Amino acid sequence: MTVHALEPLEPLEGGLPVPERVWYASYGSNMHMDRLSAYLAGGTPAGATRTYPGCRDHRAPERSVAIELDGCLYFATESRVWTGGRGLYDPTAPGRMRARAHLVTAGQLSDIAAQEMYGEPGADLDLSRVLCEGRDELGPGRYETLVCPGTIEGIPVLTFTAPWTVRDVEPLAPSAAYLRYLAGGLLESGPWEEQDIADYLSACPGAAGHWTPRQVRELLTAAVGP
Repeated sequence: MTVHALEPLEPLEGGLPVPERVWYASYGSNMHMDRLSAYLAGGTPAGATRTYPGCRDHRAPERSVAIELDGCLYFATESRVWTGGRGLYDPTAPGRMRARAHLVTAGQLSDIAAQEMYGEPGADLDLSRVLCEGRDELGPGRYETLVCPGTIEGIPVLTFTAPWTVRDVEPLAPSAAYLRYLAGGLLESGPWEEQDIADYLSACPGAAGHWTPRQVRELLTAAVGP
């Protein structure tokens, strides 16, 4: 396996103008390119129960790089797509969360966010506040809080999560199909080996106590095998 270094994240300093391109930091199933393609071009990913309409712009990301963010990945609230706990990001929690940043247009990010909330793509998000303050709660929904943890090569890194923290909700174990996409996406990203990925995911709140490193690695082996 070719091992790639993590892309360095630069701090957000002051306000940034709304750019044409952004880094969409995926920390869930959209780390996997097959899964992301359903959000971009439309379709039904394997293991999911929903068909996505796709973005207005169907182009693939210009680049995708591995990153780590301050905070933690946790699983909570039941996903209608995966029938288990969904992945959420708490930037206030201790630890480091692994993610994959995709270089997309601001319009594509808006359409991905809309589909995450079971809405229809087509309206551009107002990114001015999140680029100025690093956070913007657009609504009470599970993926309606925008976070900008920094920049890469001067381009803002943006992701979305719930307005609450890991301490505010009951953890819920993720499904096998969902974990398989997360594990496969982390492996595709480059820097992390199979056992390291299994150790990481099995320790996340919600998965811990329900999934062992061995079980997660078996999912990963099944995902990348023939």
